[in-house]
Amino acid sequence: MFKPFFEGLLSQAREKASSDPRFVGLLAGGSLMTGTLDEFSDLDLIVVYDAAYREEILEERLHYAKSLGPLLSAFTGEHVGEPRLLICLYDFKGRLLHVDLKFVSVPELADRMEDPVILWERSGEVKKVLLDTTCHSENVDIQWMEDRFWVWIHYCATKLGRGELFEVIDSLAFIRSSVLGPLIQVKNGKLPRGVRRLEQLNSQTVIRLKDTIPAHTPKSCYRAIKEAIKIYRELRQDYPELEPRLDAEDKVVPYLDRVYESFAL
Repeated sequence: MFKPFFEGLLSQAREKASSDPRFVGLLAGGSLMTGTLDEFSDLDLIVVYDAAYREEILEERLHYAKSLGPLLSAFTGEHVGEPRLLICLYDFKGRLLHVDLKFVSVPELADRMEDPVILWERSGEVKKVLLDTTCHSENVDIQWMEDRFWVWIHYCATKLGRGELFEVIDSLAFIRSSVLGPLIQVKNGKLPRGVRRLEQLNSQTVIRLKDTIPAHTPKSCYRAIKEAIKIYRELRQDYPELEPRLDAEDKVVPYLDRVYESFAL
């Protein structure tokens, strides 16, 4: 039932791209590429243009977005490190659709994290770039995580001690999306994309992850931090190349315990 909902915008996107000689291709990534599209999916579209028109395309990309349908709001993706991205929300007869429009030149297409589906191209140059180059696999950097994890746990402990429980709750959400989620995804043969679709995994670790979501009480926050530590310690065992920051770990965990004990008095 949701396919016509998406197809209307996709048809418009193809038509508008093909009618502008500056555009050379329209590609799709994400759930449309993987065949996991459902009624709650976003559309991830890549608009490929002739590099000679870079400046004017980036200046006029909002016009392209508006031409696809009833645009409610749009903004660029600097907050996710991708200024070429235009994040859009459309209203199609009362149904809301989130669309990510990424504008890239033909040469930039070679530097990519996945192999998108070609929805339309003007000639064969887009396909040639995809065939001649290889996408960069998304991998977790376990050393990057280890170098930071115990500092983040110490931060949680200090906020717990001060009674800033909302900050503890937010910090644990960050740890789930930046560390625990990606590690669980990789362990289950998935791409390390935070906590996306974690509920669909048949994993005991995912069930335990719920215990890292605290209520707004000191006791609940403390227990959630301790569970996050326990899960992380188990997950990092899959990486024998890791250089553990034992000095930090051996100091931070007892500090967390002392903070809670003094807070509970």
